[in-house]
Amino acid sequence: MKYFTTVHDVNNVNDLVQDALNIKQNPYAFSEIGKNKTLGLIFMNPSLRTRLSTQKAGMNLGMNVMVMNIDKEGWALELEDGAVMNGNTVEHIKDAAAVMGQYCDIIGIRCFPSLKNKEEDYSEKVLLKFMENCGVPIVSLESATLHPLQSLADLMTIKEQWSENRKPKVVLTWAPHIKALPQAVANSFSEWMGKAAVDFIITHPEGYELCEDYTKGATIYHNQDEALKNADFIYVKNWSTYTDYGKVMNTDKSWMLTHEKLKRTNNAKVMHCLPVRRNIELSDEILDGKNSLVIEQAANRLFAAQAVLKKILEK
Repeated sequence: MKYFTTVHDVNNVNDLVQDALNIKQNPYAFSEIGKNKTLGLIFMNPSLRTRLSTQKAGMNLGMNVMVMNIDKEGWALELEDGAVMNGNTVEHIKDAAAVMGQYCDIIGIRCFPSLKNKEEDYSEKVLLKFMENCGVPIVSLESATLHPLQSLADLMTIKEQWSENRKPKVVLTWAPHIKALPQAVANSFSEWMGKAAVDFIITHPEGYELCEDYTKGATIYHNQDEALKNADFIYVKNWSTYTDYGKVMNTDKSWMLTHEKLKRTNNAKVMHCLPVRRNIELSDEILDGKNSLVIEQAANRLFAAQAVLKKILEK
């Protein structure tokens, strides 16, 4: 595996999930595999779990780790080929990526969408420019459209929490928010659930359909109460509109998950990628209650990242 940017970069999803679970049992079993190797983590946007978990994952594998918040510490990057750079941009991304590739054996890159131009965001220009020019393996730390490290940790969490001899019913539900958020986590979770042995449902208000490239095989409900019936896992996440791109069309507070709604489920476990707007997206009673898996998910981010880096280092 040279790149980790989507579920399609993974030859066998079940094997990777199992590898992550095995690493969790013995996090330092491969502490020599990254010796004398350098992991560069490049952030164009804020991060807590992704930054800390991936940094520690590299360290657990014996890697040297360099972190750069390029939006604050680096030069303003030019993305367009053939640009006459007589404006605010100082360094072309082709040059920056190539130089970083000289210093690093693996590069992780985090870049969010603008939510202004769908075609530009969904072209994944920043991620692809790094892949084209750095000359070393790339790990997506969240891109404009996907967040595969989060989704791997999510699937890992579901697998270790599920013991019944049947497919679990997993529901991804839209939640209200005070601002427009990317579709990346929802897209990615849908993409990974499509490769998993689960009964996958997506529920959202009308107008919040995700890109069909990522939701193939999912059943879509506009009625949240119907979707939640007999659910085993509920993934709560806000996203802005895809068709009328980047818009907030609905702030209906009734879509926030509560204990009352959990009564419709099979005592479902509740998931969220964090950070979460408490009592907007999810109620305190859910987040602090026994059904919440948000801390378990966050913990598994470390082992998901470690499994991915190990896979790349082995090659």
